[in-house]
Amino acid sequence: MPLRSDWTGEFCPIKRSLDVLGDPWVLVIVRDVLHGRGRFDALRDNLRISEAVLSRRLRAMVGAGLLVRVDYQDGGRTRQGYAATEAATELLPILQQLALWGEKHTAMPEGGAHMAMIHETCGNETTQGQVCSACGKVLVAEQMTWVKPWKDARDRLQPVGSLV
Repeated sequence: MPLRSDWTGEFCPIKRSLDVLGDPWVLVIVRDVLHGRGRFDALRDNLRISEAVLSRRLRAMVGAGLLVRVDYQDGGRTRQGYAATEAATELLPILQQLALWGEKHTAMPEGGAHMAMIHETCGNETTQGQVCSACGKVLVAEQMTWVKPWKDARDRLQPVGSLV
């Protein structure tokens, strides 16, 4: 018996979307790739995911059109990493709304802190996922920085096809 249904042939767009995005690893992998962590070892280490699980998810995400494989140089050797496609970058509003929802409706663990989403175009924090609450412009990945105080990090998001 399958763990879940195959909804690829469904008329309902929500079911079809969940067929691609319903695995919890998918959105956190997209998040990390958008933050420039598209190398296999960077994904594995940051997500604390087994290599076997990560390999399966990456293969499925390439097949679904969320990621593309890109070559990069590691010393004298060419290796492959992963970059976001347009389909993946279009998940940005969903990821940002999930972050906003999580801050509002889930308990912050001890030692945690507010994650600010800064729209670099205007320099202000946005409190919306798709359109900047300060200037009203549509938010795109390469104009966003997520400030994560619990990691002492400012992660600038990457444009389509970029591997850092």
